[in-house]
Parts: sequence; C-alpha cells; structure tokens
Amino acid sequence: MAGKTILIVDDEAPIREMIAVALEMAGYDCIEAENTQQAHACIIDKQPDLILLDWMLPGTTGIELARRLKRNEMTAEIPIIMLTAKGEEDNKIQGLEVGADDYITKPFSPRELVARLKAVLRRAGPADNDAPIEINGLHLDPASHRVTIDDRPADMGPTEYRLLQFFMTHQERAYTRGQLLDQVWGGNVYVEERTVDVHIRRLRKALGNQYEHLVQTVRGTGYRFSTKS
Repeated sequence: MAGKTILIVDDEAPIREMIAVALEMAGYDCIEAENTQQAHACIIDKQPDLILLDWMLPGTTGIELARRLKRNEMTAEIPIIMLTAKGEEDNKIQGLEVGADDYITKPFSPRELVARLKAVLRRAGPADNDAPIEINGLHLDPASHRVTIDDRPADMGPTEYRLLQFFMTHQERAYTRGQLLDQVWGGNVYVEERTVDVHIRRLRKALGNQYEHLVQTVRGTGYRFSTKS
C-alpha cells in the first residue's frame, strides 16, 4: 500500500501535520486541504487514493463533501475515512450512510489510523494500477508507459497516452469534454474544451484504422471508449 496518495482534509493545521507525519513514516504520500473548496481542487487535480475527511469544516461540512463525492461517478470510487470528535452512534451511522468507508473518532492514535487506512485500501478493489490492459491487439502497460498495437510500438504523445489510459480503464461510459479535461489534464489547468477534440483526433490517428473506432463520438455529450459498435 506504500506509495499511495492520501488527501488529509482538516481545518486544524496541527492535526494535519500529525497525520501527515504518521502516514509519511508509513510510506504514504500526503496532500493537505483546510476546507472543502481546497479539497475538491486537490481531488480533481491530484486524484488521491484515499481521503481522510474531517466532519466539522468551515463553510461546507465534510459530511456534505462526502455526499457530493459519492454521488459523482468520477469520484464515487475514492475511499473516504471520516475523522470527527463526534462519538455518538447516530453520527457514525450518518457518516456511513453517505458512503464513507470508515469512521475514526478523535482523539486517535497514529498507529490505529494507519491500520484502519490500510484496511480500507485493501477493500477498495483492484489496488494494482500498474497492471497492463489489453483489448484485442491493443496493449497499454502503465509500468513502462508504453502502448503497442499488434506487438508494434504505437507513436503517440503524452497527452494521447493519458487519454488512452483513462479511456481503457473507464470503458463504455460517455464523458463530456469538461470531464475529460478534469481527469486527463487536471482541474487546475485552464485550456479550451475544444483542445480535447484536437487530442482525440491525434489519438485516433495513433490507433490507426484497426482501433480508431474504439474512441467514439457521443453526439451532444462528448466521447466514450467502447468495443461495441
């Protein structure tokens, strides 16, 4: 589990620092946010593997952010552990009902936090994001950052590679240009939505006649990657 990126969302800097030190000693990478607005930007831009989310935050509460994230298909799969001083049973139930994966009541020990975090990450599904992906003769290897078509190297730029990797790991769903910008370019990068069209054309060209049909235009929406005609 080491090497995973954890987003710590808490408005108290000493608590964020304490958690970050414990997690970094356990081999995790940490990013921090002090409110839900910062947290949302980090989630879109950095795509953390798990979120440690304080219940009581200024402005929008942590529980409301958790509810929004779990309702959005782009962020619904990110595990969330709620951190709170609220120990009452109904608060725990409310946190779990909105989709939080676990609930830790302050004060807690760093060792307990790391152990609970590891357990949630283990349950979170396929943990090996470096596993090669293959569709017929189209092969993408995240570990080596290479794409081959029928065992021959494919010539594509880094943006086309990221687009293809996102598409191959999110098949059969239609995505708007805005969603693709958030996921592939990052939420803090400001480019025109039509930039997506340019890179889609380049990706199709790189895939060639045999595989360009996999990247489909969805009229009125955007694009999807599908093996179905």
